[in-house]
Amino acid sequence: MEKTSAADPAAPKRARTRNRRGEGSRLREDIVTAAAALLDETGDEHAITLRSVARKVGIAAPSIYPHFPDQPAIMLAVVQREFTELATLLRSVAQEAGDEPREQLYAVCRSYLAFAKSHPERYRTMFGGLWMPTLGDNSLTEEDLVSLGSTAIQVLVDVLTDCAAAGQCAISDPGLDAITLWLSLHGLAHQRAVIRAFPWSEESIADSIIARITCLKDA
Repeated sequence: MEKTSAADPAAPKRARTRNRRGEGSRLREDIVTAAAALLDETGDEHAITLRSVARKVGIAAPSIYPHFPDQPAIMLAVVQREFTELATLLRSVAQEAGDEPREQLYAVCRSYLAFAKSHPERYRTMFGGLWMPTLGDNSLTEEDLVSLGSTAIQVLVDVLTDCAAAGQCAISDPGLDAITLWLSLHGLAHQRAVIRAFPWSEESIADSIIARITCLKDA
């Protein structure tokens, strides 16, 4: 009996079953999921086209238009979903860290760095490098881009506010200090990703960044 060959991952999927009335949101989510998967597989935003996404989902490319007018709109949806998931993750680890604001702060910052390490392609797309859209030649607006990441940053603002209120750190502007802290952590995440050999202790550097920027007081 002739052996069947392994499925070709690049081969088009079997035609998708048409959504029933009211299930259009499911197709939208499938489109976003397919685009995110392509990004993970290729590490290239340019590999995500209407045709490639449609092929991944198992639909005709024109079926995408009722949900997304162009490729940048799909990429925006991917990035928005990733930021939502990141914010959810950070809030979850803050709660799991207990009632001590200091421990919540460390947990949030360390989880952010762990996310960057475990999802490198998505991280670079979210924070620049892979996806750098321009305005004016697509459906995106300035507000779409300015608001990206605000929910995740707010988690950092909240834990810094609680830390200051508990007298555990000496900051006067949680919003500004949260951005300063994030930029420093982002620099660490970026350098770790681009340097072939990173001989330093990432956890020690991260803890030093957190303590110095927030002026953490001794326990």
